[in-house]
Parts: sequence; structure tokens; C-alpha cells
Amino acid sequence: MENIKKSLVRYPFLERPVEIYERECGHKIIWAYKEGSLLNISSWVKTGSINENDENNGISHFLEHLMFKGTSKHKAGYFDRTLEAKGAIVNAATWKDYTFYYVTVPKGNDDKNLQETIELHADMMLNPVIPPEEIGEPFDLNQPVTTKRERHVVIEEIRMRKDQPWTKVYNSVNANLYSNHPYKRDVIGNEQIISTIKRETILDYYEKFYTPDNITTIIAGDINPDYVIAKIAKEFDFKGRKNHPKQEYKIDLQPTGGKYTEEYSKINTGFVMFGYLGAKANDIRTSLVLEMICSVLGDGLSSRLQQELIEKASEQIFNGVGAYYYPFRDGGNIFVQANFKPEAKNTVLEKLKQQIEILYTNGISEQELKKAKKKIKAGFASNSESVTDIADTIGYYITVPGGLNYVEEYADTIDKITAEEIKETAAEYMDINNVVISVLMPEEYKNEG
Repeated sequence: MENIKKSLVRYPFLERPVEIYERECGHKIIWAYKEGSLLNISSWVKTGSINENDENNGISHFLEHLMFKGTSKHKAGYFDRTLEAKGAIVNAATWKDYTFYYVTVPKGNDDKNLQETIELHADMMLNPVIPPEEIGEPFDLNQPVTTKRERHVVIEEIRMRKDQPWTKVYNSVNANLYSNHPYKRDVIGNEQIISTIKRETILDYYEKFYTPDNITTIIAGDINPDYVIAKIAKEFDFKGRKNHPKQEYKIDLQPTGGKYTEEYSKINTGFVMFGYLGAKANDIRTSLVLEMICSVLGDGLSSRLQQELIEKASEQIFNGVGAYYYPFRDGGNIFVQANFKPEAKNTVLEKLKQQIEILYTNGISEQELKKAKKKIKAGFASNSESVTDIADTIGYYITVPGGLNYVEEYADTIDKITAEEIKETAAEYMDINNVVISVLMPEEYKNEG
């Protein structure tokens, strides 16, 4: 009989502790109790663009699409049709550190929905066929195509994103923040690679990264945990699938002296994004401090950027402003961004720099600190109201920082953060002399420099 190690974690805003089951093969199963009529079953895989290179960039996202294209038991489309007929929502997503697949389904009056959902979900995760006819033949991007398959679906996604202004400035900042780390690549990939990548390459990638110790399966809802854990363990039969050594990557340093790029497009307004490198995701305290900094600086109508650059401004040159923090395994990203009137570009850049400098020179008030703490706690509380949000939060913490113990200490960590710590952290991570800036301007400004 398989030996399964059980542990409990106190999870804020939930009635019961979260139960974690660690199997001998490395696969984790997690149950979070949430009263209600819905269940969420998801599997999080510790792979994304972090495990890609210049030859296979986009393979994680492409594989995500192909996972729905049938197994040895079921043909393409069966998984979606069967679950959606039960009222389920079926989806998946790929990001830098992870890929995850989920089903949110009505509980029903008996265990049939639950049982079949687990069986289908496990089958999809462990036995994808990735049939050649669903992938589509490799093709020349310059030649017309008569039969379109999943390659073409992904390529259309890539082309659609190319036309989005915020995608352009983000990709420019992201590429310039890194020299060597895989985070520098676009998660969605590029057209040339997707049009030519071989099925064998995709299967090799699946075998290397969809391993037991890379997968965590989460179920959130009001269920019988003994039955469900046993059922998931039975259906997730990896049949001796081997785990592989994990690749470690050295994170880049913030570019000294900063970088500035300016591009042009068929748009009517200007777009700008400032970027900095942040802390590793498992440095929870610093990550929370950086999240608070972004909250004070540019989250909501009462934030500094909104008040100083829009509400109180004598001249309306900003159309929108914001600041955001994205934590990643090897080091997060801090972004400050704005949409503006293009004729005021130089003034816009100066005003954004001034607000950042004021923040790390003068710090923040106790009132701003209390408000930021309250907002972050409220955000976590709201993510505990639905089975989908609960599973997503658990999946993130297990996959990226690497454990739910961080959640257990969440509220206490927030309470201990001081205004002085905010100031010191902003000074450490947001030196205006080292900022990476990307600007996107209307084409008619191209000759003005």
C-alpha cells in the first residue's frame, strides 16, 4: 500500500485547515474545504517559459493547447463536451513559472460528477496523445495554408497580441530587464518556432516536465476527503514515471544605468512602462513590501499617481496610470505605467520619475501604510470566497514560492511591515537611475526622436 504523508496548514479565511498529501512518487494532493455547490479540481505543473530556450520558446503554451486534444481513451473534444454538459467551466493557463489546468463543476446530488471529473482530469494530465493531425504539419509562414490546425490557432493568438500596445511596451521592458534568464522570453512564443516545432520535441518536453514531483493536484469544495484523496491517488497512476533533476537559473541583476527604448505604431496616444527586478517569490516579506509600494504608488483612484498626475494636475496629459508587482520564482517584476498625450512625452517621463523618487526619498505615511495593509488583506480574503480562487491561490503558493507555510504566516507578516521598511525597500529596488523604460508612440512622432 502506498505511503502518503499528510500535513495540515492553517489557511486564512477558511473554516478548516488545508490538508496536504505527499505521495511517495512526489505528486502532491491538496484539499481545501469550502462549503457550497461547486467543486474545483486543478493540476499545477512546475513548468512554463522558465524552462524554455531560443529553440523551443512557446512550447509550454503550445502544449497546454494540445493537452485537450485527446488521450488513448478519449478523442479530442470529449473532455470538454462531457464536462461542459454538466455545467462545468474548463480552462488552462501558462505563465513563466507554471502551467495549470482546471475544472469548476457543480457538485450534484451524488458523487457522479466528482468521480467522472477526477477520472477525465487525470486521464488528460497523464495520457495525452498529442495526435499529429491535431498539431498540424510544419509549414512555411510565407506560404498559404488550406487546412488549419492547433499550430495556426496559437499563431493567430501571437499575431493578435502583437497589435496590442501594452503588449508591445511590456515585451520591450521584459526583454531589457534580463540578459540571460529565461524570463526574458515571451510566454506565448513566436510564430516561426510554433510553425515548425516537431511533435517529438513536444513529447520530449512533456516527458521531462510533467513528472510526479512537478504536479500538484488541488480540490476545493465540500467533499468527503478520504474518498477523494484515494480516488485522485488511484487515477493519478504515474506507472513508474521518473522525476528529472530540476534546472536552476541565475537571475540577472538590474541593468546599471538603466535602459530606454522607443518604438512607434499606428496608435493615437502614447504608452510607457517603467520596469525593475524584484525579490524572489519565496522572500514573502519583501514581496509583500513591494506589493504595498505598488499599492500606494499606483493602485486605485486614491493612489499617489492617480491623485498627483490626474486628479490634482493643472494640465491633463495623463489618461491613465498604475503600478503593479508580479512575483516570480527567481525574482519578481515591478512596473509603473501610463497612457498619455504623446506631445507631452518628456514631461510625462519626468513626472513619473519624480513620483518614484519622492516615494523612496520621503517614504510613506502611517495612514498610507495602514491602507495598503488593509487592501492587501482584503484582496486575499476575496480570493477565499470561491473554490476557483482558493485553488488558484493554493496552486500559486505551492508552485512558485514553494509551500503553503507562507500562507499560514501571511497576516502576521503584513502586520509587522513598517513605513521605514517600505522606504528602504523602495530605495533598494527602485533606483530611478537603473530603471528600464519602454515608450510606444504614434508613427507621426517617429522623426522627432
